[in-house]
Amino acid sequence: MKKTGLLLSSILLAASLLTACGGKQEAAPAANGGAAAEQTTIKVGVTAGPHEEILNKVKEVAKAQGLDVQVVVFNDYVQPNQALDKGNLDANSFQTIPFLDKFNQDHKTKIVEIGKTVTFPMGLYSTKHKKVDEIPEGGVVGIQNDPTNRARALLLYQAAGLIKLKDGVKDNATPLDIVENPKKLEFKELEAAFLARSLNNVEVASINTNFAMEAGYSPKKDAIFSETSDSPYVNVIAANEANKDNPALKKLVEIYRSEEVKKFINEHFEGAVLPSW
Repeated sequence: MKKTGLLLSSILLAASLLTACGGKQEAAPAANGGAAAEQTTIKVGVTAGPHEEILNKVKEVAKAQGLDVQVVVFNDYVQPNQALDKGNLDANSFQTIPFLDKFNQDHKTKIVEIGKTVTFPMGLYSTKHKKVDEIPEGGVVGIQNDPTNRARALLLYQAAGLIKLKDGVKDNATPLDIVENPKKLEFKELEAAFLARSLNNVEVASINTNFAMEAGYSPKKDAIFSETSDSPYVNVIAANEANKDNPALKKLVEIYRSEEVKKFINEHFEGAVLPSW
């Protein structure tokens, strides 16, 4: 009996040492049912300007609710999605749904909308002319070179009465779809971020509101023509499809679309940026 007891004690001691040294054993169920701890820090990409300013307000409100929002600023429309796709961001806030759809199609990515944010009416700006009808015949005019914003810009030029596009082209419009161009305007394609800096080299340019404001222009005062408030180009918060149900991201959307953030947008931008809620 003594030998048996001694053997049993030795076995138990060996098992204890094996466990302490990292031996594999089945984990006990977590007290919360096995759920992982909720994420409290997220990285969100934005473009410089209004998107950045709004998200900094969101960050301020989120901090009081236990969510740490780290704002990562970009200066173009490609890198925020590339960084998101690679997992370097948890979400981004800078793009419209047509732009997102086109990016996914072109880059085989799976980035999805998780919440609508604001509308930035695109406008025509000029340092040489105060009215659209002052633009001279044969003038060089600027438009964005990315497919979605290029089509949006052409639709804006059409709305201003400067050109006419083929019926039905809409979000797929290119300069090749112009069927009427009474002033024989020459369309020069540039990166969206560069258009505001290139106004001295063109008669007029279509500029996204965030880049116009970053360059010191007031959309309400300086645009000689702009989209109306019913523009379909609402911006969104986006995330990778596999992460779209992350509770921290749902909280981000909820905070973004809060009355506190809406008040900030209305007061700070004075109608140049329009909340979607």
